[in-house]
Amino acid sequence: MTNLSLDLREKLKSEFVFRKAELYSKQISRDKTIKVAFRLWDGNMVEGVLIPSSKRMTACVSSQVGCSLSCKFCATGYLERQRNLEPAEIYDQVVLLGKLAIENYQIPLSNIVYMGMGEPLLNYANVMKSIEHITGEHGLGMSPQRITLSTAGIVKMIRKLGDEEVKFNLALSLHAANDVRRTSIMPINESNDLESLAEALNYFYDKTGTRVTLEYCVINDTNDHIEEANELVVFARKVKCKINLIEYNPIQFAEYKSSGIEKIEKFASVLEKNKLIVNIRRSRGKDIDAACGQLANKL
Repeated sequence: MTNLSLDLREKLKSEFVFRKAELYSKQISRDKTIKVAFRLWDGNMVEGVLIPSSKRMTACVSSQVGCSLSCKFCATGYLERQRNLEPAEIYDQVVLLGKLAIENYQIPLSNIVYMGMGEPLLNYANVMKSIEHITGEHGLGMSPQRITLSTAGIVKMIRKLGDEEVKFNLALSLHAANDVRRTSIMPINESNDLESLAEALNYFYDKTGTRVTLEYCVINDTNDHIEEANELVVFARKVKCKINLIEYNPIQFAEYKSSGIEKIEKFASVLEKNKLIVNIRRSRGKDIDAACGQLANKL
């Protein structure tokens, strides 16, 4: 800024810093999904994903460096949590993925999902501030209804979202509707069991009027039997929800396998017969480790 004095510029340089996230690398999948590594000011890395489809252009962003929840089927769960991301670092991911959307597909972002690395509700204040900037007129001006926050299930913070009457969407990473089975793959369930989660989700719905999405990765011989479909029916009837069945993506850290589309469709049919709203989500970006559960800073 040459219109400022040299002394003032030196003072600004010595006392202020812009801790921006920068694009470090990118990979493009055969299905046009783009995975990006972002370098942060302290040298840490997080990953984000740009997911194009016929109806939307979605940015998937991270909220933490690593994760502390240790979900057994998720690659990020095998990393140590280093720190929370600042609001600006989350915002920067959205901006940079938005630029890639225009550069590669000439289509602007339509949706944002907080489904990357980390647990958003364990970085509550910074995540909320980032959404404030993304939706604000001073920021990107995006409708909160085009934002979805995904959580492994932190009961206290789900209730807090309800108290704040948030306008964005909420998704619960469920993956099992039996406490013993869910605890075996998601240790967070020990302190946030299914009964307390159902109560919190109903509280959220009563406060916001927004139907929650239950995310269920269908894992071969782990949670894909008819018995488990019926357990999911029982849980889903307790809350106002819709269900996304997600094709599981294998990771190098664990020996879980995908159930295959035929088994997933059979599982879905049990839910549909019980009048539940069900969508099957096919994997995107699997060939570059960009699919659901695969983000692990493999650069």
